[in-house]
Amino acid sequence: MPKGYWIAHIDVLDPQGYPPYVVAATAAVAQFGGRHLVRGGTSEQREGQMRSRHAIVEFPSYAQALACYESDVYQRALSIRHQYARSDLTIVEGYEPAGV
Repeated sequence: MPKGYWIAHIDVLDPQGYPPYVVAATAAVAQFGGRHLVRGGTSEQREGQMRSRHAIVEFPSYAQALACYESDVYQRALSIRHQYARSDLTIVEGYEPAGV
C-alpha cells in the first residue's frame, strides 16, 4: 500500500502567533501515524513561486493522510494556521514501482 504525503508551502505572517499551530498540528500528525520529513530548513526555489517555509509529512497510507487532514483535531489546528499564515497544501499518494 503506498504511503501518503502532505506537501505544504507556507508564508508565516505572524511569527509570534504561529507556534500554537505547530504544537497542535504535530499532535494531530502523530495521532495518525505521520512524521515530518521536511519542516522548514534551507531551500532554494528553481521554478514557480516561492514561499518562505516548506513541510513534507509522511503517513502510513494515503487514506491516513486524508483522514488526518479531515479530522477534528487537525481542523482545529488549521483554524490557527489560517490566522497567522498563508499556505498551499497538497495531499499525494506515494509512488510504488510495479513489481517491487
